[in-house]
Formats: sequence, structure tokens, C-alpha cells
Amino acid sequence: MTSPLPDRLIAHLDMDAFYASVELARRPGLRGKAVVVGGRRSAPADALEGAPLTGYVGRGVVTTATYEARAFGVHSGMGLMKAAVLAPHAVLLPADFDEYRRMSRLFKAAVAELAPTIEDRGIDEIYIDLSDLPGAREAVGHDPLGGLRAIARELKNNVRAATGLSCSIGLSPNKLLSKIASDLDKPDGLTVVMPEDIATRIWPLPVGRIHGVGPKASARLIELGVPTIGALAQQPLAWLVEHFGEHHGAWLLEAAHGRDDRPVVRNSEPVSMSRETTFDRDLHPRNDRSRLSDIFTTLCQRVGDDLARKGYVGRTVGIKLRFDDFRTVTRDLTLPGPTDDGAVIRAAAGQCLKRITLSRRIRLLGVRVGNLSRPGAIVQEPAATAPQKAATASAAKPRVPSGNGGDGYSMSLFEDEAGA
Repeated sequence: MTSPLPDRLIAHLDMDAFYASVELARRPGLRGKAVVVGGRRSAPADALEGAPLTGYVGRGVVTTATYEARAFGVHSGMGLMKAAVLAPHAVLLPADFDEYRRMSRLFKAAVAELAPTIEDRGIDEIYIDLSDLPGAREAVGHDPLGGLRAIARELKNNVRAATGLSCSIGLSPNKLLSKIASDLDKPDGLTVVMPEDIATRIWPLPVGRIHGVGPKASARLIELGVPTIGALAQQPLAWLVEHFGEHHGAWLLEAAHGRDDRPVVRNSEPVSMSRETTFDRDLHPRNDRSRLSDIFTTLCQRVGDDLARKGYVGRTVGIKLRFDDFRTVTRDLTLPGPTDDGAVIRAAAGQCLKRITLSRRIRLLGVRVGNLSRPGAIVQEPAATAPQKAATASAAKPRVPSGNGGDGYSMSLFEDEAGA
């Protein structure tokens, strides 16, 4: 007996290896090869045609990679030096975010022609509410989901016609399941997961496939003997609350059972974007300054890449430090103009850092960019507060007193090594 269709029909559309696919469309000769996209464009495209990744030295980060490169273990967010070890034969191409944003606008416009209720989740992915779309609930032959599948195929065809690129679509009653489903049959996939499919399609997957279960939570669950989503679904709520807290424990159990009532929200705009990391051990600002400098630079670069990937620029750069006594300190700086450049973010974050006395070990370091806008948008100049005026003025000074009366410049030891 066939179950009735759920009240909500939600699609998650994810472009396949988006940046790499855009580059391959411009360089058909690289199709079928291991290609890594990373860094920023600083030379004409043809000057980098066929440049090998082997021997790469620098702090660049992988933005994306073709599926051929991923087969060697290369993935987004990985340092390019590590990628060069895993796939030395791979071709390295610089990221061209202007072109990616142009292609992003094209694919979203192609989807909106058919299904206008869209939640923008970044440069290469969207949620689409198909619940009330004409034809979505019509059976085709003996397939009660035939109408839904037909609409999904039409969406894929529209995207390919507009961009020349493929996408993968997950269909389910909610955003959580659709996000998982869109990744199950990549590339060029179309996957439907209804409630009756959860036990066979979702439960065998690793817990880390749930969007919102990060590497640390995944590792903790595996350590506790819960390696799969199905195993997570069998855990008592009290046990999950004991190990993960009341809110997160309850959410884990709901997610494992495929329950998610979040609506598809149009025009959802983030307030800020950030990256932070908690260290395995507390780091000393002098003895560990080389490691701290590398981490600081990587966080800034990743925030810049996140902004560019999602199509934003920001004017306010902030940092967060948590010390070994659990005291948290934040500083921020408003720039003259918006940016998504990791080097500019690094320089501004460095100025913020010089206003903090580093007299204790550090357990957490974070970088944030706020006051976001879309590139090319006219942004009204905000009225500067006294701290912002002081922070902006400090950018031109060689020595800046810290916010708590100490000599921030002399104590910012790992910042000095970075040369900012």
C-alpha cells in the first residue's frame, strides 16, 4: 500500500562541484582530469592553464575540486600544500568569484521561472518549496511521485540550459532530509526520500551526514558507539541529553528520525559570517606563536572564501579570543569599504589583535566579518561609535594601546611573527 504524500514537498538543489564545473566549462580539455580550484585570480586564465599542483608552497586553501581529485582525498577547506601531496598531478586553477556569482544568478533565475518559493543558501545551493506547485502531487502511471519527479527533472533541465552545468536534487518532506538526499547520488542525481524510506536510505549513513553534526560531534558519537544515523535514532533521549545537553541532545534524536519543521524562507540574509576553532590544548602566545599565526591566517582566509562563495562582502572585521581562565575578549574594526579578500580581513583582524593583551594561554580563536552586503550594492555609511572611530584611527598607528590598559602591540607576539 502506498503512503499518501506528505503535506510538505521540499527540494534541495545543489550544483555539482560548482566552481570546478564552471572552470571546466571554460576549459573543456580538462574534463575527466583531477582539477583543484583554490586561491584568488591574479593572472590571466590562460597563464595558469595546465599548471600542476605539485610543489605548491603557500597558505592557500582548496575552494573545491573535481570528483576525479576528490577520489584522491582532496576536499574543500583543505590546505593546498596537503592537496599537493595527495594529488600532485592535479591541475591548480585560481578561483574566479565574479564568474561564479554570474553563473549562480543564472541557475537561480532558471529555477525561479518554474518554482518561485526559493531559499538562497549560498552561491551553489538553494531550497525550493514545491508543496503547492501545480502538478507536484499528480501521479504518473502507477508512480504517486511521478509528478514530483517530473518537476525535479524540469528544474534540472532548466539549470543545464541556462548554465551548461549539472545539479543534484534531493526531494523529501523537509529541508534536513532533502539536504542529505541531494548528496546521495551525485553528480547529476535526483533522489527522493519519503518517511517510509528513512530506515533504508538514511539510517545506514554515518552520523556526520546530518547537516549540523560537525566533525567534533561526529567523532564524539562514534567514540560513544554511535557510528550511524540509525544507531543514533535508537538512543534514549535521556542518554543523548546527558552527553550533549538538553537542546542539542533533543535535536540529534529528531534529526536521526528525519524530523524537521523549518520552513523555506525567502530572502534570508545572514548578519555575519565567522570561523573559529577551539584548540586541543591551550596555546601559549609566545611559545606557540608560529602555530597560532598559521591558524589565524587560515581562519581569515576561510571567512573570505565563505563570503565570496555565498556572494557577500563585509565591512566590519572582528576577532574573538577565549583564554585558559574561560574569559572571552572581542575586538572589531570597521573598514573604509566592504571586502571578501582574506588578506584584507587578515590585516584588519591583526589590528584588532593588537588591542588585546596576550598574557594568558589561548583556548579559542575566532574571526568574524559583519555589516554584510552584496557586491555592487550601495551601502549607507554607518554612524561610527567611539570604539569604531578609535579602531579605524588605530590602523595607521605603529603602536596601539590595548583595550584593557596593557601594551597590546608588545604582547601580540604571534601577530608580530605574521608580519601584519
